[in-house]
Amino acid sequence: MFIRRLLVHEFLENSASLYPDKTAVIHDGCRYTYSEINGLANNLARTLSSCGVIEGDRIVIILENSIEYIISYYAAMKCGGTAVPLGSDLRGAVFKSIFSELDCSALIIPSKYEKNISGSALTEQRLKALVIKGTAFALSGAENVISWSDAVQGDHSKLNVTVSPDNLSSIIYTSGSTGVPKGVMLTHSNIAANTESICSYLKLTSEDRQMVVLPFPYVFGQSLLNTHFAVSGSVVINNRFAYTASVLKQMEEESVTGFSGVPSTYAYLLHRSPLHSYMDRLPYLRYCSQAGGHMPRRIKQGLLKILPQHTELYIMYGATEASARLTYLPPEKLKNKIESIGKPVSGVELKVLDVNGVELKDGETGELVASGPNIMKGYWKDGELTSQVLDSNGYHTGDMGYKDDEGFFYLTGRKDSILKISGYKVNSREVEDALVETGLVVESAVIGVPDDLLSTRLVAYAVAVDDTVTENDIIEKCSVILPKYAVPSELKLMKALPKKGNGKIDFSSLPVVVMT
Repeated sequence: MFIRRLLVHEFLENSASLYPDKTAVIHDGCRYTYSEINGLANNLARTLSSCGVIEGDRIVIILENSIEYIISYYAAMKCGGTAVPLGSDLRGAVFKSIFSELDCSALIIPSKYEKNISGSALTEQRLKALVIKGTAFALSGAENVISWSDAVQGDHSKLNVTVSPDNLSSIIYTSGSTGVPKGVMLTHSNIAANTESICSYLKLTSEDRQMVVLPFPYVFGQSLLNTHFAVSGSVVINNRFAYTASVLKQMEEESVTGFSGVPSTYAYLLHRSPLHSYMDRLPYLRYCSQAGGHMPRRIKQGLLKILPQHTELYIMYGATEASARLTYLPPEKLKNKIESIGKPVSGVELKVLDVNGVELKDGETGELVASGPNIMKGYWKDGELTSQVLDSNGYHTGDMGYKDDEGFFYLTGRKDSILKISGYKVNSREVEDALVETGLVVESAVIGVPDDLLSTRLVAYAVAVDDTVTENDIIEKCSVILPKYAVPSELKLMKALPKKGNGKIDFSSLPVVVMT
């Protein structure tokens, strides 16, 4: 049962009070109780405070999914600070740019990531605290360098710090799929409101046990942690999704009740895992949930056939700017509304507006604009960009779509997903769906490339279901599904599409196409 909390770290504190000896986290054969985690988070909070970290200070966390990450995340808020989790996949100029604008006061990092920050703007800043998990290393500008073991030592008592629900809880950086990553400012009340909504429609209780393969530093992964800690449930961390058989085996062994993923997660479960043989071996798997982008109809239909009959599939839609979730499709509506993203979660109002901000009628396509207590405060140190997406109507998602006469919403693509090919408008997402619809492709990505003759030509990248499939096989089947002008002029087969840390396709890392 969800107990209303306005401060994010109170999810942990409340569960530690109600169920001190309950297993909260399972990772690599180790089990950790709520009492242990809360006590260690209290100790780390006291350590950070003793180093001079005060209310509002940014505390950067660069850790893979682990017990250390969870302790650090809640400790950052317990001492009044703002948690800034960053994916370890960030590199070079982007990494340096983020650190420059953050002006962080503390950094929690494993020693193996020392090279990641050696050329960053951290060397030009004054860190109040540098907490290192592993072998110690020097960093100019760090006033206090502390080992992880020393940082979590103490009497487990809670630090007496007053935190307002309107204080920043986290700054979560977007994946940068449409440009440079942006720091989304989320308050405690933003996250608490959305957490309550998610717990409600997923019907989460203290009996739920979530398998986590998504990274905590991104908003989907963060919501998995917060929702299950809010209801005193448990999370099972598995950082080896590349070995899908081991994930399924652990789900069986740990009586997992929930699994969550992005479209590529489910594409690989469907085509590159022994999921079909687990239909009768996952009796506790109550639900699966998907967000993080559009999932093709064929993947949804495949999952409905291969998942245990008692397992419900939730299709969800959201954004980092919304603290995670904006809509969900009730599982009982999935077959009849399979292309829909559902209805707004509790507390959220979603409208379809034209370019002048006028609400459109049912069936008319416009931009989805959301409002509610979960909508971000803005982008960190970027008032201009904030004003472009937040106005009196709410948060402009940049996604185009419509609402049907029963109140269900549908996406048609992003503003920038429409390409002009030989005078025709082509939606790149529809082409990607068609590639998967052939049954020969696990996942795909489609881009427009400048062309002297056509102005723009379509180039597709795809992962075939097996080694026997050729480019010509796929194009031939696509030609039956799509009009001639929408069939990619070039198709490149790859072993895997490049991904960002959150599992979304990294379009900027696709192989460069040379014009011929």
